Parts: sequence; C-alpha cells; structure tokens
Amino acid sequence: MKKILHIISSPRADNSFSIKLGNAIVDKIKQEYPGSSTNEVNLVEHQFPHLEESHLTSFFTPEENRTAEHAELIRHSDQSIADIKDADIIVIGAPVYNFSIHSTLKAWIDHIVRAGITFKYDENGPHGLLNGKKVYVAIASGGVFSEGPLKPIDYVEPYLKTILSFIGLSDITFFRVEGVMMPDLKDNALEKAISNIHLN
Repeated sequence: MKKILHIISSPRADNSFSIKLGNAIVDKIKQEYPGSSTNEVNLVEHQFPHLEESHLTSFFTPEENRTAEHAELIRHSDQSIADIKDADIIVIGAPVYNFSIHSTLKAWIDHIVRAGITFKYDENGPHGLLNGKKVYVAIASGGVFSEGPLKPIDYVEPYLKTILSFIGLSDITFFRVEGVMMPDLKDNALEKAISNIHLN
C-alpha cells in the first residue's frame, strides 16, 4: 500500500489532458499497489499566493520567534511540505502554457523550495532533503515537444527535473500526452499516452 500525492495545476477541469493522464497514472499505481490512498491537491481550486516579502520574512524567521501572522503566511508552505513528506509517490500534472508550466504550479514550487527545510548548503554545495520518493509527471501539450523542431523549446521537463531534483525528488519519470491541438494527432493522443504508462 502506498500514499499518493496528486498535484493538479490545470485550470481546464474535465477538459484537461494533464488531469486525465495524471488520473491514469494514479489508477495504474493503485492497480500495482492495491489499497493505496490518494491525497489530491488542486492548485487551481486552492490557489497558493505568489511569494511576497512577508512570506520570505516568515520563512527565515526561526520557529520560536514566529508570530501568529508569520504562522498564517507560512501555512501553505508548511502544509505542502508535510504532504510531500507523508507521500510515497507524487504525481504532478503539468500542462504546457506558453512553453512553461502554469503559474499555479510555479507558486506551489516556490512554497516547497525552502532553504534548511527541503534543501541545505554545505561545503560541497546544495543537497536536497526530500529523498526516497518516486515522482511521476504528466505533461500535456498542444504540440509535440519531446522530439522534432519544438524540442529545443521544451522548458517544462528540464525545469521540473532540475528544481525537483534540487530538493531531493530526483527519481522522476515523465509521461506526455502531446499533439492535442494537432489535427493528425489529437484523436489518439490521450490513448497513446495512457498506453505508454509503465511504472518500472
């Protein structure tokens, strides 16, 4: 039995291909590990605030010195990090918006990447502290970015691989549903993506 954290960042609800692919990944995990539970966090329905000076001040204020205001400002971050620590497997939906991730996902990332909490520096450089977890990322895009002429502007996979590995989430597998806006690919794009889901 596994604890699954499913992060949703698409604003398209039932029309979202990243959500459909993410749900298919979750279903596959549950087939592999019967009895597994899912904690679904929808970043569009429960938006994270973009970081302001007050949030950063709260992050760097020692816990024993935090006020009630600090505690409220840090609440999203603390809960998100607790969710990750509690999970065995993390599934992240990442639709491609203007060659990058949706702003809701970027806000979530900004709340979980915290010095001294999810990574630290020593004489050898930075070290991630969220280790021992498996991550699956469901990328959805109107075009094809995994190969061909658009591959040089595939910023989603390299960025997510870099930032998640930075905090210790380095065991990452990416799945893609591509070409959902392309006439010759869109009809079979999701079916093809789901057929390519292999957990090992």
